[in-house]
Amino acid sequence: MLTQTKPDSIADLQAALAPARAQLVAHGVYQSLHSLEDLRVFMQHHVFAVWDFMSLLKALQRDLTCVTVPWVPRGNPATRRLINDIVLEEETDVDPEGRPASHFELYLRAMRECGADTAPVERLLGALAQGASVADALAAADAPASVREFVLDTFRLIDSGQTHAVAAAFTFGREDVIPDMFRHLVHDLRQRFPGQLDTFTYYLDRHIQLDEEVHTPLAQQMVRELCADNPQRWIEAEATAVRCMQARVALWDGIRADLAGSAAEAR
Repeated sequence: MLTQTKPDSIADLQAALAPARAQLVAHGVYQSLHSLEDLRVFMQHHVFAVWDFMSLLKALQRDLTCVTVPWVPRGNPATRRLINDIVLEEETDVDPEGRPASHFELYLRAMRECGADTAPVERLLGALAQGASVADALAAADAPASVREFVLDTFRLIDSGQTHAVAAAFTFGREDVIPDMFRHLVHDLRQRFPGQLDTFTYYLDRHIQLDEEVHTPLAQQMVRELCADNPQRWIEAEATAVRCMQARVALWDGIRADLAGSAAEAR
């Protein structure tokens, strides 16, 4: 565990996270998608992580900028700028035709293109719009157990009130690792299903590009700002990031189990 703050605290944190990160990047789920039906199963689970990511991001915007009326300047202007830059691209990026769309909406479009079932996540959104709690909305969606635990863990973190921990989860549990998770997957899918997954491969390519080139450096700077010279915050940032990677591994394990069950039923 990290015990002191140094000028290269981000590098120290990345080194401490390397084993958990390697386990996630090397997970067998990426090699388990042998057919379009397998990909549909994957997307029907993963879409919930795409959705809850937006709440993680908006929690940071809530904590680091002013989103109430009347407006008053809040926090570090540089931190405000970087979180608003990320929100702009995640919540209102462009689709393949250049029209504004959130990454979540792009993902739903990709699901429909490949025949994946969007009804469960749409039930979740409908229940939330009616005022249901996240737990009740997940129940209304009949989300798989691994999905429920992943999403509820995200919201436990959001509700913790520890903005630096939320930032660590966002940065190292999501933005920093996504390019390596999906780079080989997108290449393989494009080769095996040419022209059939255009929106999905666009979504993956867009995330790889933005996360690697733009969002991760910005998000790392956000963690530096929030943890500053507080050793305890750096320790908590590491623990949170490890926990988030372990949660993702458990989500991927749930998908593999679902794929194995489907294969057994087909035999």
